[in-house]
Amino acid sequence: MAIGGLGKIGVLMGGPSSERKISLKSGAAVLKALKRLRNDVFPVIIKDGSVRGNTLFLKSKRMDCAFIALHGEFGEDGGIQRILDKLKIPYTGSGATASRLAMDKVASRNIFRKNGLYVPSYRVIKDKRYRVRNLRALKLPLVIKPSLTGSSIGISIVDNYKSLPDAVNAAFKFDRRVIIEEYIKGRELTVGIFEDKPLPIIEIVPKRHFFDYRAKYKRGLTDYIVPARLSAGVASRVKKAALLAHSLLGCFGSSRVDIILDNEKRPFILEVNTIPGLTSTSLLPKAALSAGICFNELCTRLIRLAYEKAQN
Repeated sequence: MAIGGLGKIGVLMGGPSSERKISLKSGAAVLKALKRLRNDVFPVIIKDGSVRGNTLFLKSKRMDCAFIALHGEFGEDGGIQRILDKLKIPYTGSGATASRLAMDKVASRNIFRKNGLYVPSYRVIKDKRYRVRNLRALKLPLVIKPSLTGSSIGISIVDNYKSLPDAVNAAFKFDRRVIIEEYIKGRELTVGIFEDKPLPIIEIVPKRHFFDYRAKYKRGLTDYIVPARLSAGVASRVKKAALLAHSLLGCFGSSRVDIILDNEKRPFILEVNTIPGLTSTSLLPKAALSAGICFNELCTRLIRLAYEKAQN
């Protein structure tokens, strides 16, 4: 074992997705934390989504454990997890199946709805030649988003049907399927799950129209209230819904569940992120710190969980 006692750790970052830049920031933060604890840790920059190429590449690194800091395609969709499973390399986070389900907003919402969780009403478009009149059953305003991306990339909110085609075309740049869903008015919350228990709830208060990519990653554009100012009963209901969403998909170790709490205090599940951001503005580290878990400890415990998962 290395000085830090965790073996030779490769931090996987980069990747082929639209979230590559955020992944590199997450990876750099993890590297810094683990080096601070005197671990044998090194960066592993993933360039593309090639199965054969990455299998050979990862095998050559001879790591004891992979810390996955990849976001989006090939990182959160089960692609890299399947390769690591084949190579029998322990890795942080959820397995391949849970990752694929969580990344697919349509598949995950079907599971949530069948198990009694609230999700927004939505339609899925697979063809740019859709007809706007077929969407009029959904009340304005509407949220348009790619099915498989994160970090609010490709998301728009429209309050008239004339703006819909441009918003849909923008979303199609990032995915072959686009979700058009009702806009749930309410408070934006996120619940970090760590070691399969909910962390303190965070309320997100963006200073922009909504919590878009810029609001997420530029300092000063969003206020975060940790813990969220909720009654004990409402907080318990939100945490219970988040943990159930995490469990229904088979997630492991950690995740982040994004929720809208509507005016009737109903928690609507938007999505589950199996590899939450680990940058200086990221939400899982904020929630963990509120629970007394510093970033260094968070990274260390995620690696220990990876070894436990491999043993089981």
